[in-house]
Amino acid sequence: MKKITKKQPWKYLLWLGPFLFMVGFTAGLVSGSWGLLPLAFMIPGIAIIVFWVVWQSQQSRWWTSRSTQAGTNALVATLAILVILGLINFLSVRYQLRQDFTETQLFTLAPQSQELVRRLSQPVKVWVFDVTQNPQDRQLLENYQRQSSKFQFEYVDPQTRPGIVEKFGVKNYGEVYIESGNKRQLVQSLNVNERLSEIRLTSRLLQLFGFTAIKAYFLQGHGEHPLTGGEGGISEAVQELSDKGYTVEPLNLVEKPQVPEDAAVVIVAGAKSRLFDAEVKALQNYLNRGGNLLLMIDPDTDPKLSSLLQEWGVRLDNRLAVDVSGTNVGLGPAAPVINEYGQHPITKDFRNNISFYRLARPIEISSVPGVQSTPLLQTKPYPNSWAESDLQSEKLEFNPDKDLKGPLTLGVALTRKLPATSNPTPSPLPSPTTQSQVIPSPTTATTPSLPSPTTQATPTPTAEDKSTPKESRLVVFGNSAFATDGMFQDYLNGDVFLNSVTWLSQQDQQPLSIRPKEPKNRRITLSTSQANALTLSSLVFLPVLGFLAAAFIWWRRR
Repeated sequence: MKKITKKQPWKYLLWLGPFLFMVGFTAGLVSGSWGLLPLAFMIPGIAIIVFWVVWQSQQSRWWTSRSTQAGTNALVATLAILVILGLINFLSVRYQLRQDFTETQLFTLAPQSQELVRRLSQPVKVWVFDVTQNPQDRQLLENYQRQSSKFQFEYVDPQTRPGIVEKFGVKNYGEVYIESGNKRQLVQSLNVNERLSEIRLTSRLLQLFGFTAIKAYFLQGHGEHPLTGGEGGISEAVQELSDKGYTVEPLNLVEKPQVPEDAAVVIVAGAKSRLFDAEVKALQNYLNRGGNLLLMIDPDTDPKLSSLLQEWGVRLDNRLAVDVSGTNVGLGPAAPVINEYGQHPITKDFRNNISFYRLARPIEISSVPGVQSTPLLQTKPYPNSWAESDLQSEKLEFNPDKDLKGPLTLGVALTRKLPATSNPTPSPLPSPTTQSQVIPSPTTATTPSLPSPTTQATPTPTAEDKSTPKESRLVVFGNSAFATDGMFQDYLNGDVFLNSVTWLSQQDQQPLSIRPKEPKNRRITLSTSQANALTLSSLVFLPVLGFLAAAFIWWRRR
């Protein structure tokens, strides 16, 4: 009895310590301030708890007992887990790591959108005039905001803020505007069936910063792909160019054998018949004065452009590119599947993504003084690919006497410096001669406001100096079908075309990369009989089958 009475006061002292600590801790949480009052309770409470633990360990030697050690180990392990979880939570909030496993990277911004937002030169704000905030739209805007602190967005209730509504001229709920400085543009109008589109938002960003009025001319009159819809048309490519701020117009060099002065790029998409000598001469003169030309020439065609291509060291092979790996994905051996790309701004973000080219011809490149060339598309090495000379045979086999072993080049990008006499300002320093990467000249760099290194006497270039081209550019593909309707949206086919046009137009301040993708429609449309069968199977057959299985198991156990 004396032993029990002796320990009784220390039990009360033990409970006093946690009581004082909880009083101070609660006072701090409620007041939101850890001042003198909370600390006045917490510090004595902690001191009492520590004193009691030390005194008890000396009196009863419970610290050395096996149960105490096991309990201490469990407490330390629990605290360690809590600390680790706290650190993981802190790191996840401060440094976000996101992984998108959807097929089209639906919840990830396209590299083009990311690059554009990161290079914003001034703040941009998106205004959404709507009462409700759709989670999908807000997530898209937050993805933009993660790329740069200069991108902001705000939801506005039109009824509560009439001044902002009048400033933007909002007429209906769901309208989305983008603003930068004194510039404002309508992005789109949202409704139940139409959500905020990354493609439209990125396109409006491009237009807001002056990437407009760029003329792209498509040569017509020689069996080229029509600009409108229909079989073999390239209406999807034309629409994408329009969304990026290009003005697309047809070009007829027969009526007037001269490329217009406002042409940023001329495109020859699948010419089947020969061009007149005057037309070829007009294209040569256009290149000689700093023009930019995209040639997409199919096999078994001869538009008579050999003289033009020879000046650039390019020769079109008359054989057919064969890639047996295309049979593995159902495309056939005459549709090379490409996942090897050159080191060039056109293909810099493609990595190992694929594009395919149905019926393509190889391209041979030779060295020409003053011309830099970079292969864009490379087939796989032999025996997976080769250039087939027998185009009439249904069975494609490699013939070492006539055929050419892979890898084959199906696309090439070239640049040529203009003569110094054609430029009123001193010509820039020559680019490196390596063919692995084409480096733009100083006047076409991503920061056009900076003066060229060769014009230090006039730090502020005039408009004439800025607009004067310093080089001409040429891109040649041994195929044109990849840009036609039905194939343009497949894989990277459209990106190859759009990036080529953007690079050729020498609008190097525009980002060249994989463009935003629209989500694919994965809805399943069922007929009445299919819907009835699905209802019966889920509400009748499966429950009955489960009941019979349970009854059978019960009977076996008995």
